[in-house]
Parts: sequence; C-alpha cells; structure tokens
Amino acid sequence: MTTSVKIMPDRSTTSHGPLVAVLAYDGLCTFEFGVAYEVFGLPRPEMASDWYRYQVVAVENGPLRAAGGLTVTADGGLEDLERADLIVVPGWRAIDAAVPEPLMAALQGANRRGARIMSLCSGITVLAQAGLLSGLKATTHWRYAGAIAARFPDIALDPSVLYVDNGAVLTAAGSAAGIDLCLHVVRRDFGTDAANSVARRLVVPPHREGGQAQFIPGPVARDHEKERFSPLFDWMRENIAADLPLAMLARRAGMSLRSFQRRFETASGLPPGEWIAMARLREAQRLLEMRTAADLEEIARLAGYGSAANLRHHFRTRLGISPTAYRRQFGRTTA
Repeated sequence: MTTSVKIMPDRSTTSHGPLVAVLAYDGLCTFEFGVAYEVFGLPRPEMASDWYRYQVVAVENGPLRAAGGLTVTADGGLEDLERADLIVVPGWRAIDAAVPEPLMAALQGANRRGARIMSLCSGITVLAQAGLLSGLKATTHWRYAGAIAARFPDIALDPSVLYVDNGAVLTAAGSAAGIDLCLHVVRRDFGTDAANSVARRLVVPPHREGGQAQFIPGPVARDHEKERFSPLFDWMRENIAADLPLAMLARRAGMSLRSFQRRFETASGLPPGEWIAMARLREAQRLLEMRTAADLEEIARLAGYGSAANLRHHFRTRLGISPTAYRRQFGRTTA
C-alpha cells in the first residue's frame, strides 16, 4: 500500500523573498526532498517577510513514486523554473540514470539567466549531464565519486568535502550533507543568526567540522575518542583568539603530540592546524556579518589573527574576497 502526498506551496505566508523550486520526479529521494522542504519550505514566522518562497516542480507527469512507499503529486511543472531564484535537485533516481532533455534544457536556461542551482547527493548527475559543472569544482557522496569522475573527467571532483559553492552552482556530498549546504545557503542569504535559528529548529549544528573523509570506511575514531575530543573542540572555539600551540592542545587532551595529531584528524576530518584556521575564519566571518562598529584590527584580534594584515591575507587566500567586501556583502543589521 502506498500513501499519496499532495505537495503544494504554502500560500498562508506573505514572504517576498527568493523563490526556491525543488524538483520532484519518479523515484524521488525522499530524505533529500525533506531536507530541502525543512530548510526552505517550512513556514518560519520568526523570520522577516523576505524569507524564502517555496514551490515543488514536477519533472514529469505524475503520480511520482518516492522512496518509502509514497506517491507525490505537485502543482507545478518545468515551466515554473523560469521564475525560480534557487533550484534544488534532491538526489536522482540512480547515479547513471539518464536525465530528460526538457529538464536539462530548463536547468541550462535557468543557469544562463543567473538562477542558482544546487544538487544534493546523487543529484550531481543531473547537473553534470546538463553540462553545468564543466570545469568547476564539485562534490558528491563518496560512493558515487568514482562513477562521476570516470564519466565526467572535466569536473574537478573533491569527494573529501561536505559541499562546494561555486556561486551559481552548488553541490552537496551525502544525504545529510544536504543539510550542511542548505544551512550554508541560508547563511549566505540571510546571515549567521538566521542559519543558527534554522539549525536549532532542526537540532543540528550550524556548521559541522571536517569533511566527508571522516565518514569513508577506514580507520575511524572510537566512540570514547570522539567524546574525549568534544570538550576540546568547544574549548578551542571559545579560545580561538588565543595562541593554540599543538603541544599545549595535546597536553589538554592527555596525549602525546604524535598521537594527538593523528587522533584529532580522525575525529574531525582535518589536521589541527587546518581546523584552527577554519574556526578562525568562521569567527571572523561571524563578526563581520554582525555589522558592529569594530574595526578590522579588533576583529582580527578577536578571531585570533593578530593583525588586520593577517586577516586580509587569509580572507583573500581562502575566500577570494577582502574582509571589507565580505562585510559589505554579507553584513546584516542586528536587532
């Protein structure tokens, strides 16, 4: 027995923000579809009226079967992609399954007019077959990386990360990494506070440490090792402005330096130095987004960079943008 679900846009809200169109198709990946709805489609009265609008777009004639014994019907078709600001491909029915020509044409048209297009997990094959990832960096679930790399050698595939944001085209790794990418998009569009609010509703961290490498089969941390590192991660975030030499961190963890470096990377997915660099970058981004009166020297001190010159160097190296430009683009007035 199957259950039929009618997906319709929520017309009870008065949002005037970006229109998010989520694809529905026969063989729909239910989890990824649910992730997109939870982040972009769930009514959020606590947000301003510029929050997302949401619509489900059917790729083909229904009813559309979804994983878990559901049948989905939608009230929109591919023609609605012409109005979308963000298009979400929530997985695909199989990594090697052909993508219908009308869908590829609609996505290519949306890309030409400047709409953002993002894939979750196996949805990368839709973007790849449509030619939207040629010459770009991308990611997907580690299980599919070999197949995608062999079929589309012009894609700079990085299966070690949770997501990749190329600006107009975005890709997420495994299913749950879709949450990470969706929260990243919220943060990019509405700032840190909004992303944190959505994350709290989902009961997930607003940003997960490390990358997909920590989930690939191989030597992984025991549960007691993860528990051992969790307080250290919290302490490092709270003291990110301080000098954090590895020898001192190893002593706090009760390990030799060599053992600490190995176990830290296993637990977090990143070497300690890279983890610290990313944590400092995120703290500087958070401070810049707050639009406080703090100047760059103060922000550099609070984020652990020591000087504005160091802050500028890391922003340009890692983000390709200056701190001033980042503040201008992403800074939001706090209530």
